[in-house]
Amino acid sequence: MKTVQFREALREGMSEEMRRDKSVFLLGEEVAEYNGAYKVSQGMLDEFGPKRVIDTPIAELGFTGIAVGASMNGLRPIVEFMTWNFAILAADQIINSAAKMLQMSGGQYHCPIVFRGGNGPAGQLGATHSQSFESFYANFPGLKVVVPSTPYDAKGLMKAAIRDNDPIVFLESEKMYGDKGEIPEGEYIIPIGVADIKRKGTDVTLVSFGKIIKVVHEAAEALEKEGISCEIIDLRSVRPIDYGAVVESIKKTNRCVVVEEAWPLASISSEIAYHLQRYAFDFLDAPVMRVTQADTPFAFSPTLIDEALPNTARVINAVKTTLYRN
Repeated sequence: MKTVQFREALREGMSEEMRRDKSVFLLGEEVAEYNGAYKVSQGMLDEFGPKRVIDTPIAELGFTGIAVGASMNGLRPIVEFMTWNFAILAADQIINSAAKMLQMSGGQYHCPIVFRGGNGPAGQLGATHSQSFESFYANFPGLKVVVPSTPYDAKGLMKAAIRDNDPIVFLESEKMYGDKGEIPEGEYIIPIGVADIKRKGTDVTLVSFGKIIKVVHEAAEALEKEGISCEIIDLRSVRPIDYGAVVESIKKTNRCVVVEEAWPLASISSEIAYHLQRYAFDFLDAPVMRVTQADTPFAFSPTLIDEALPNTARVINAVKTTLYRN
C-alpha cells in the first residue's frame, strides 16, 4: 500500500487507463498546459501529448458536444469541468445527448464518457458556485452517478467509469483533492453500484457519500463515547444505489439517518427514505431521519455557511432523535 492524495489517485486511475487504451483521452479547461485547475492532470500532457490531453476554450456546451460525438465514433473521452456549476451550460449535451443516445439510436450508439470535476460547496464561493448536483443528475435514466469519498475509492471507481460503456457523472470536491489515503501499489477496480460499509455498528445506520461522510465519521466517533454504536454505509454511487446494502444494515440496526450536502427536496435521502419504508418497513423501529443542506441558496457569510451545511452536532441530534434519546 502507498499513501496518495485524492487528486493523485484520480490521476493514477486516468493515466493507467490511457496507457491501457489509446482511445481514452482527456479534455477540458486548463487540463494540459496548466496541469489542471486543481492539479489532477499534472504531468499528463508530458506523458500523453497534446492530442490526448487537450485544453479547450471556456465553452462547456461546445467541448461536451465534441466529447459526445467522439464517444459515438469509438473514442472514450474524459471531460473535466473546472466545477460542476459550470457544467450547467453543458447540461443539454449531458442530459439530452449522452444520457439518451443509446435508447434513441435503438442500441446502435453507446456514449462511453466520464464527465468529472469539483462538486458541492467549497467555502466562500457564493450561491452560484456552491451547488451539489448528485440528485439532479441521478434523476436522468441513462446516466450513472459516482461520488467517491476516499482516494482508494476515487481511483478504483475512476478506472471502472472509464471502462463503462455508459456516460458517467463523476462528482468530486475541491475540498477533497488534498485528502490523503492508502491505495494498493497494483491495479484494482471497484464496481459501480456497490456500497461500502466504512464502519460497523449495531444501534443505527448512517448512510452518506462524498466529502460530507467525514462529518458522519466525526459524529460516529463522538456517539461511540456515549455508548451509541453507528454503522456507516458509503453509497459511493447514487445511480445506481445499492439499496440492498442499506436494507441489510437496517435489518440489524433498525434505525437510519441519511446525511447529504444537497438540498432536501427530491434528494437522495428522500429516495432512500421511500425505499426503506417500502422494503424494510417491518424492520424500522423509528422513522428515517435525514440531515441535509438548508433549503436556501448557499450563503457567502462563513457564519451562514456553518448554519446551512450538515455538521457533527446536527448528525448527533438526528441519531439521538431516532433512538428516542432527545
